[in-house]
Amino acid sequence: MSVLRLTGAWTQLLSDWLDVEHLPAPDIRAALLRYAPDDIVPVPAWRRLLERGLALRPAEPAPELAVGAGVQPHHVGVLGYLVLAAESLGEAMLAYQRYEKLFYGVNVAEVLAVDQDVEIRWHGTSELLGQAADGVAIAALITFLRRQLDDPPPPSLVSFAGTPTRPGAEQAYRAFFGCPVQFNDSHVRVRFPAAYLGIPMPQRDPALRALLDRQAQALLETLPDDDPFDRALQQLLPRLLADGRATLPIAARALHVSPRTLQRRLAAHNISWQTFLDQARARLAQEYLGDTSLSLSDVALLLGFSEQSAFNRAFRRWTGSTPGRERRLQGMRR
Repeated sequence: MSVLRLTGAWTQLLSDWLDVEHLPAPDIRAALLRYAPDDIVPVPAWRRLLERGLALRPAEPAPELAVGAGVQPHHVGVLGYLVLAAESLGEAMLAYQRYEKLFYGVNVAEVLAVDQDVEIRWHGTSELLGQAADGVAIAALITFLRRQLDDPPPPSLVSFAGTPTRPGAEQAYRAFFGCPVQFNDSHVRVRFPAAYLGIPMPQRDPALRALLDRQAQALLETLPDDDPFDRALQQLLPRLLADGRATLPIAARALHVSPRTLQRRLAAHNISWQTFLDQARARLAQEYLGDTSLSLSDVALLLGFSEQSAFNRAFRRWTGSTPGRERRLQGMRR
């Protein structure tokens, strides 16, 4: 049975906030340094560290919101890249739902329609995480989206299962989110008008651009001809893999051709769709394994595998080795 937990990358939010606030906090920093970005962090450990950090700012009404507002793509790993690569706010929300287990070890979010709104909500996490940790998470989510949208609209509603206890905290929450904020709710939830889901994501993040450039370079040898159609297929494939939708009919539809036409284009390279998929995955795997900010589970999901064990088997079939061994060898060569 999967247990709620967090990743080491997420706990770096707190150390970065300590830097911004110029707080030495040697004991807290030493505890945070124990966790590498892809380590598993028990929820009670994160909660204790966060509470100790926030206690250093006793006069502020809701310092947890400032912790969350410091979010950067490296704090959320592969999920950050996928949200940034989404074409719309709606796709970004679905990407979060699909990859949430990289954070919590389980999928606890659901996306549903509520009247004229779309809501993403979490059930059963607040008892373990506590209000401060929930405040960090939702502040980070909203901040992440705000940075990617031009003049972003506020949510319709934000709610929490707990209640902040510091004087002025509830007003600080409402000012931060710019919308009604409810407390003591049955769920933690963020609600947007359904019409907002079509808002395009501008894809301006330099870290994402670098990742996509590396993906394209890694696929050059799979279809080496300098052909616009082939380049479009190479650029499309990493996203389809990450979404778990890398099938020939879906790829053909995205390229505005029939499946038969796509098969003919691949046959011109003496390659079938499945062979192309395997070769592309093998090349992308080598590229992703060289990025130590991605855990092996991240790499598996980016390549469209629902479980790391399936990725391990495929990688052994492609290379005769294991992903872990390949990562170690790449580290030795650097």
